[in-house]
Amino acid sequence: MTEKSAILKSFNERCKNTLMETLEIKYTDIGDDYLVATMPVNSRVHQPYGLLHGGATAALAESVGSAASAFFVDNSKFIVKGIELSINHLKSVKEGEVTATAKILHEGRTTHLWEIKVVNEKDELVSVSKLTNIVLEKM
Repeated sequence: MTEKSAILKSFNERCKNTLMETLEIKYTDIGDDYLVATMPVNSRVHQPYGLLHGGATAALAESVGSAASAFFVDNSKFIVKGIELSINHLKSVKEGEVTATAKILHEGRTTHLWEIKVVNEKDELVSVSKLTNIVLEKM
């Protein structure tokens, strides 16, 4: 198993019994400055009009951005918490799968700023988010 595969396996195993498992979010790729995750679009994540719920999209964005920050810190000493998420919903999705890519904009000692783009299966932009995470020492 490659290091990349082991990291992704670890991220996906941490999703058990969490919102990420409920939404079927899967981490699929990682690099020096990005993390990618997917989420199926079906009735479990629809709003009443049969479209992807904005809250589910926001949960996907925060999940991938927070996990990405966790990758950059020593988890035995620090914890990462999201402190602000802004999201613009640009396109509706009825079914299929969406893919979120978090890219680091700022990696400070105590704050990380991520841009998260969510696209549909045709690589069309569904939403754009900015997530600010705080890095705190464990007590």
